[in-house]
Amino acid sequence: MDPNKKPLEGWKGLVENWRTDVLSGFLVFILALPLSMGIAQASDFMPIYGLLTAMIGGIVVAFFAGSPLTIKGPAAGLIVIVAGAVSEFGGGEIGWKLTLGTIVVAAVVQMIFGFAKLGKMSEFFPLSAVHGMLAAIGIIIMSKQFHGLLGQNPVVSWIEPELAGSPEGGKPLVEPFDLFHAMPHSIANFDTTALIIGLVCLVIVFGWPMLKFGFAKKIPAPLIVLLVSIPLAKGMHLGEKLFVHFDKSLVDIIALNADFSGIHQAGVFVKYVVMFALVGSLEALLTVKAIDMRDPWRRKSNTNKDLVGLGLGNAVAGLLGGLPMISEVARSSANVSNGARTKWANFFHGIFMLIFLLFAVQFSDLIPKPALSAMLIGVGFKLAHPREFAHMWHVGKEQLLIFVSTVIVTLATDLLLGIAAGILVKMLFQLVNGLKMSDMFSAKVEMKETGNDLWIEAKSSLVFSNYISLMKTLSKIPAGKHVTMDVSNASIIDHSTMENLHHFDEDYTRAGGQFKLKGLDQFTQRSHHKFSVRIHKKK
Repeated sequence: MDPNKKPLEGWKGLVENWRTDVLSGFLVFILALPLSMGIAQASDFMPIYGLLTAMIGGIVVAFFAGSPLTIKGPAAGLIVIVAGAVSEFGGGEIGWKLTLGTIVVAAVVQMIFGFAKLGKMSEFFPLSAVHGMLAAIGIIIMSKQFHGLLGQNPVVSWIEPELAGSPEGGKPLVEPFDLFHAMPHSIANFDTTALIIGLVCLVIVFGWPMLKFGFAKKIPAPLIVLLVSIPLAKGMHLGEKLFVHFDKSLVDIIALNADFSGIHQAGVFVKYVVMFALVGSLEALLTVKAIDMRDPWRRKSNTNKDLVGLGLGNAVAGLLGGLPMISEVARSSANVSNGARTKWANFFHGIFMLIFLLFAVQFSDLIPKPALSAMLIGVGFKLAHPREFAHMWHVGKEQLLIFVSTVIVTLATDLLLGIAAGILVKMLFQLVNGLKMSDMFSAKVEMKETGNDLWIEAKSSLVFSNYISLMKTLSKIPAGKHVTMDVSNASIIDHSTMENLHHFDEDYTRAGGQFKLKGLDQFTQRSHHKFSVRIHKKK
């Protein structure tokens, strides 16, 4: 592979790279198959609709996306929002159809984001608050799938707030503290066979990646879970209700299912439109940013175009009954590792989903639900891994407080209030540390060019909330210059800006230029971490 010769795009790219992209698309399909079903089940959607979303994310979005290596499909990070919407809209088929209406409207908003060139909006959100939001999502996923691992489906009765062991007459639990409160009930009523299968699958989920054998790295753990759990469940005679059921074929489910009458419940409708559009776009953009850094050819994605393509895919999926999709990080990372070269890998992943969907009904009653719960617990654990808390502690105590505040508020309320709480705590810290209100959203910089040398002087603090303003200046720098950025007049440089400037340095240097920060010796670090907050010694 020549790192200097970028793969061709479009139809020429298909001719040039189809072998590698077909192989990667197939391997990603193997990973996405059980995860898409599990995410749908956890979101209170029929599992087949998770596969429908993955198919649309490949076959439709691949032609419009602005990122060459990301895989589009249902994501664990949106489980909490989807399940919450279904519940608040009344649950069951009615709740599902009204949720679809919000997904379609949010998809239109997402496309507007792209047309309005808001693809860089992820830079506004402080990294510690974003990680806190993702950790809270992980905790909620694990708390919900804990019950599935035991063969239980906890509900709160519509008539009395007492726990019941089956969904009849009840409303699915989505509130975290209700899920925690229901744990003793599920433990007391666990299904022995389901628990054995679930524990075996958990061992595979966490143990398989630790194996050092070469073939173990090439075969995804979810595939091993399916290969082990299906015969195990059949041999142990797992209860009929604890298998995934495909009651309909692809032909049967293709219909306009979205119901927009939820707009009459204005508060709930607007809340979930905002959540789907904002959180979905934010997660997708963060994934695109992460995958660009792993691209062997260091291609820069067109984030605005990607939002438009993603919105189009979500509109189609929502109309037909599917979950919302994002650029999903685990599948996209696997795509890079499998040697994918172009968007066609995502397309082929969708084609394999289509082939499976055509025969999906014949696989009914094969896949045990406890196996899907085990896989999702693994996903949730990655999002809320203890090292995330440790990392924030190393970056700085104030970053840990922002992180934990986001987690707690999200668990107690919802994702929007959680991320808002993290942003508020971050801003309060910065004001206490000397940030002027006039600098909150605007970075004041001057740029002078002399021959091949370019000098940038920061005349204000540099923080997450004004980084988009700074980025506009940085984006105007011609390639190949010797750039010096003097930050000695700033009162504060926050964690998000330090990390973003580090990534800018990497990209600019890789493109043939030079970039260095001047004046950092005049700041005090809040920790020994290279991205910790800097406070000016004289401010």
